[in-house]
Amino acid sequence: MAVPLLDLKAHHEPLHKEIMAAIEQVFKSQAFILGPEVTKLEERVAAYCQTRAAIGVTSGTDALLVALMALNVGPGDEVITTPYSFFATAGAVVRLGAKPVLVDIDPRSFNIDPARIEKAVTSKTKALIPVHLYGQSADMAPIMDIASRRRLAVIEDAAQAIGTEYKDGRRVGSIGTVGCLSFFPSKNLGALGDGGMVVTNDVELAERIKVLRVHGSKPKYYHKLIGGNFRLDSLQAAVLNVKLNYLDGWTKRRQENAARYEQLLTESGAVKKGIVRLPEAVYRASGHQHYHIYNQFVLRVEKRDELIAHLKKKDIGAEIYYPVPFHVQECFRYLGYKEGDFPESERAAKETIAIPIYPELTPEQQTEVVDAVRTFYA
Repeated sequence: MAVPLLDLKAHHEPLHKEIMAAIEQVFKSQAFILGPEVTKLEERVAAYCQTRAAIGVTSGTDALLVALMALNVGPGDEVITTPYSFFATAGAVVRLGAKPVLVDIDPRSFNIDPARIEKAVTSKTKALIPVHLYGQSADMAPIMDIASRRRLAVIEDAAQAIGTEYKDGRRVGSIGTVGCLSFFPSKNLGALGDGGMVVTNDVELAERIKVLRVHGSKPKYYHKLIGGNFRLDSLQAAVLNVKLNYLDGWTKRRQENAARYEQLLTESGAVKKGIVRLPEAVYRASGHQHYHIYNQFVLRVEKRDELIAHLKKKDIGAEIYYPVPFHVQECFRYLGYKEGDFPESERAAKETIAIPIYPELTPEQQTEVVDAVRTFYA
């Protein structure tokens, strides 16, 4: 039985008529750029993320970029972040002429280790970018304590974590200065193309971001700022307004799939032998349902590359997130880091594998995945 890493056809088919009706409505209105669908989505996402404002933008990458621009991050500034994330986290910093300063991860959550941040702060540090990787919150309390004492902005990279709750019940994106979301099709809330959002409780900063996303123009053709073209399409907003209605149900099914994997993998014996290590829900707290939204289900395994080859032979989807940490990427060589500087990130890059976790995944498909893992190690 083939099991894809992600099945967008199965995901979208039940919504086909509803999505097409929403697209047709936008077509009839001819309001394609920053129309009422975008405004509606912004209001709904702000409420969902427990923030006062949300600003729709072109992508998760541009959400990071425009947030940094709004905070006046530029040449000579340093921004502390993790070496272990999608490229955009550090790439957005470099595009503005600032320097990413890297701090290793907590091996349990794969997120930046707050205990290592303080030593990395200098007089040039302007902001911190914690990443809520794979759908689990970073440890925000100590991060916000450091930011408060050192007067640093906090940009939450929540591209994989819309709706995720920290252990105190606050949703990611509402804790720092700003939060950045991605609506890339593979995300828990995915568009039919690129899209993103910046969320914040700072209404003045939100207004600045709104101006920056239209080339820094307010009113039209009058520019006090230099911005960019970061506008979310109305068509994508219309699709997302449909899909947002189903997001909590999809999250629940992802969590159910995660629990089933934990049971099946434990019963297989691989976990007991230490060959396979399950993802930890580090900040799971009583009463909080969004402790981990499982954008990915990531295992630590022995003989990782051989296992992936075995799964592919059986037509089972698997992926490595992420095989090359930032500090050993060729384009960041000038930062002066070397292999061995961030051992936990390097170990994660060598040991981890993501297996299918999407909401439409059936118990039979999960059994097929676990059987393939079990037979490989047998």
